[in-house]
Amino acid sequence: QVQLVESGGGLVQAGGSLTLSCAASGLTFTRYTMAWFRQAPGKEREFVAAFSRRMGGTYYSDSVKGRFAISTNNAKNTMILQMNSLKPEDTAVYFCASSATIITSQLRFHSGYAHWGQGTQVTVSS
Repeated sequence: QVQLVESGGGLVQAGGSLTLSCAASGLTFTRYTMAWFRQAPGKEREFVAAFSRRMGGTYYSDSVKGRFAISTNNAKNTMILQMNSLKPEDTAVYFCASSATIITSQLRFHSGYAHWGQGTQVTVSS
């Protein structure tokens, strides 16, 4: 049974940094595409970043490119999202997701992911 658990959210001032972690169990980490999505109140869940060893790369939304960085610790089955230069519009619940079968064209769509964590709140004050 796949389980994803996010941690590291919190309250930070604009311009600050936060590090989110996603601990994965029940899957072979290196065979999965791992992603971060976020959802602000009243808005749809949106793609933030993804890492896929199978597809050979990392992917970012335009809104976070250059500010956020995704990395993995394969020994610990953990994915990290380093968030720098945070803005109030980054405020959302951040979710970790995984898929063993997603293809590149589906990468940015939440419907392509089979497994989700419970989410962690990130609040950026102005």
